[in-house]
Amino acid sequence: MSLERPRSPNPYDLLPATGSFVLSSAEVTDGATLPDSAVQAKGNTSPSLSWSGFPDGTRSFAVTLFDPDAPTPCGFWHWVVADLPASVTSLPAGAGNAGDGLPAGAMTLRNDFGQAGFGGAAPPPGDAAHRYFFVVHAVDVETLGLDTDATPAVFSFNLVFHTLARAILAATYAEPA
Repeated sequence: MSLERPRSPNPYDLLPATGSFVLSSAEVTDGATLPDSAVQAKGNTSPSLSWSGFPDGTRSFAVTLFDPDAPTPCGFWHWVVADLPASVTSLPAGAGNAGDGLPAGAMTLRNDFGQAGFGGAAPPPGDAAHRYFFVVHAVDVETLGLDTDATPAVFSFNLVFHTLARAILAATYAEPA
């Protein structure tokens, strides 16, 4: 069953303009379908990510996975990592699973599943394809000053004031009816 509704805009087009840099993944290709490994019911493993070309003045990074097409008025946060040290320019596959593979100082917030860590794609069966935005944010402070009880909305609010640049990979996934 498709839940008839207008398509949400690209959420990053609605934020203040920033610089950009390069984000790549061995598992996720921009514009392609997510691999089964990144789907909640089929693997539920965060993909490897690596980035380069971020601006001078970057003091930390944040990593997010957001689905603006979830049938809610506020989308759905699948993964939120804050305070990655500026010396870190990649994460291995599985780094988001229960915090495994994250460097010291990095903090994982609860996603909209209510769990700290990566939550793979899980659109309603038969719904139109959802877009999944993997984003690395170059941040101008070492820490956003949040604790692990912060919500993704509070995180995003604080992040917008400290983002120098963003690197984005957007993939899609639809669960057959």
